[in-house]
Amino acid sequence: MKNSNFFLPATLAVALLTIGCNSPTTDTTTKSAAETTEQAVTKPDMAAIKTEIQALETAWAAADNARDAKALVAFYADDAASLSNNAPMVVGKAALQKDIETNFAKKAKGSTSAYEVMDVFGDENTVTEVGKSTVKDASGKVISTGKYMAIWEKRDGKYLCVRDIYNDDVKTK
Repeated sequence: MKNSNFFLPATLAVALLTIGCNSPTTDTTTKSAAETTEQAVTKPDMAAIKTEIQALETAWAAADNARDAKALVAFYADDAASLSNNAPMVVGKAALQKDIETNFAKKAKGSTSAYEVMDVFGDENTVTEVGKSTVKDASGKVISTGKYMAIWEKRDGKYLCVRDIYNDDVKTK
């Protein structure tokens, strides 16, 4: 009987030692919240977004060249603001349409506009675009160039312009 009294505690001690030695190791390094968040967030495909914004600018140019104010206004959000060259800020779709129609009346007959996206940055919901514009007369001669920035927000799955600013380049002779 004496041997069985020793055997039971010895077996229990070996079992506890075995369990203790096989416990999972603890990682002593901890990651900051920023590192964890950075790994969880996927970066947007800015090349694809740039292509999408260029498609919008190409359609914009088509509406501009067709002198279709309603089609141009459709690119803007209801609360959009436009900051044109040497003009007061224009806010809201009704004011934008009136301003566009006024500018069409001043535009040379047969002239065409083109817009080229140079850069985009942001994310898939809010994109800032930097671009350049070229206006040609009816014969195809460049009559003016400029640069612009536009802020696009994705609303109901569609990018709408919420802010834009435009400046003409100095005319060279």
